[in-house]
Amino acid sequence: MSKPLFALELRATPSRPWAYLSPLLALTLTLLLGALLFIALGKDPVSGLQVFLLEPIKSKAAIAELLLKTTPLVLCALGLSVCYRANVWNIGAEGQLIAGGIAAGSTILMFDNGLHTLSGGMVLVLATGAGIVGGALWASVTALLKDRFHANEILVSLMLTYVAQLLLMYLVNGPLKDPHGMNFPQSKVFSSDYILPTLFAGSRLHIGFIVMLVATAGMTIYIYRSFAGYRLTVGGLAPLAARYAGFSGRKALWTSLLISGGFAGLAGAFEVAGPIGQVLPSISPGYGFAAIIVAFIGRLNPIGTVFGGIILSLFYLGGEMAQSRLGLPSAITGLFQGMLLFLLLACDTLIHYRLRWK
Repeated sequence: MSKPLFALELRATPSRPWAYLSPLLALTLTLLLGALLFIALGKDPVSGLQVFLLEPIKSKAAIAELLLKTTPLVLCALGLSVCYRANVWNIGAEGQLIAGGIAAGSTILMFDNGLHTLSGGMVLVLATGAGIVGGALWASVTALLKDRFHANEILVSLMLTYVAQLLLMYLVNGPLKDPHGMNFPQSKVFSSDYILPTLFAGSRLHIGFIVMLVATAGMTIYIYRSFAGYRLTVGGLAPLAARYAGFSGRKALWTSLLISGGFAGLAGAFEVAGPIGQVLPSISPGYGFAAIIVAFIGRLNPIGTVFGGIILSLFYLGGEMAQSRLGLPSAITGLFQGMLLFLLLACDTLIHYRLRWK
């Protein structure tokens, strides 16, 4: 039996350079495997990667669409980064996003039906707040079950995603259904006064992108320059030390989940009041799940999540173009996302281990 050519050797301290090089290596390997995938499907790999990577950024309108998809990904990833730093494994950002979208859409419909007279700007502010509260309340169910009954937050948050989806289906087929919508399961289209203003004429990129940038700056200050952020990080990295210092694990649990749910709910509110413009059976194409990859690509750093969000939104747009121009199945987007996640986990091994050639 032949001996392996190399072995993994534990580093004395984690490698800081590899912490930043690992996502780049994982992305490179993902593209190489993607080229092999195109060959296996009988497509020209150069043309395939060009459609997948370059077409979504070839014009100002395309870049605006890229940034539009980046916004919900980064908002969800900001909240997840706080959770993961606190060692709270929230997998249900998708459900919290849906809950926020339901809350925001219901608020807009209440005013759009003429029951109250408020300006469009005030209604959008109320809808945004409702989205944040809706997402936070949905995440609080996970916090409550974890806190009171020691339930596993991974399973609870994940299962609540399907509950949120079923609730959304009930609402668009019942209380929120448009009576003049030819029996389609959807709400009425919001009036133009209740749609988020766009940043550029002829594009769908809305003011939520600016809010996302401000939120990124705020979370950077919170995590790296505030005592509350330090307390959460210490509780995640060294729970025993945090307990010895008097930091409350229960407070960290509730704080991180409420922040994460609030950001996901904000993303859902922006989707409903932005590019969608109504409540549909599907508010998100999986932004909440993709945001997990975004958070880890960004090294749980708020600024890093922006770059991770751009990469994942590039995959979303590239997958859509690969379907229309190359005739590839819709699963191509999820396949690229999955490859990136698994390769990132594999490359992260080099942070704590080095390859030693025998």
